[in-house]
Amino acid sequence: MSVQRHSRVLIVARRTADSPQLIGAVARRAREGPCNFTLLVPAFPRGFHQVAGPVTPGQRAAERRIAAAVPELSRAAGAEVVAVVGAPEPLVAVRDALDLLGFDEVIVSMLPAHASRWLQLALPRKIRALGVPVTEVVAPGLPAGPLPAA
Repeated sequence: MSVQRHSRVLIVARRTADSPQLIGAVARRAREGPCNFTLLVPAFPRGFHQVAGPVTPGQRAAERRIAAAVPELSRAAGAEVVAVVGAPEPLVAVRDALDLLGFDEVIVSMLPAHASRWLQLALPRKIRALGVPVTEVVAPGLPAGPLPAA
């Protein structure tokens, strides 16, 4: 009797981390077979002009997004989703995660084309070039204004 290996799935999202579209994609992937999910939220690219000590406002905003997203993503996954804040530049954050933690596949959740900086940067294509399969999820996300306090 062989034991089925759990696939390691990296979820990359910022404004869309708690979107119904991403939650649905995680639930679908979980049904395909055993997997462990890690949510990577690149730090929000703002507040760097301020001296804020070791934790930047962009990192705090990412932590608030994680706190909002992890419970729903964990329910969808059927297991606890681990979450980390990454570098503000999303490709750097993904490379770091792949190099340090190793993943079998990536789910990238982005805003629609008219509003997505990640699509303008060809992020999904660049992640594929790193040799990992990528699933793209498009979700409306939150408006570009400040995130609500936790």
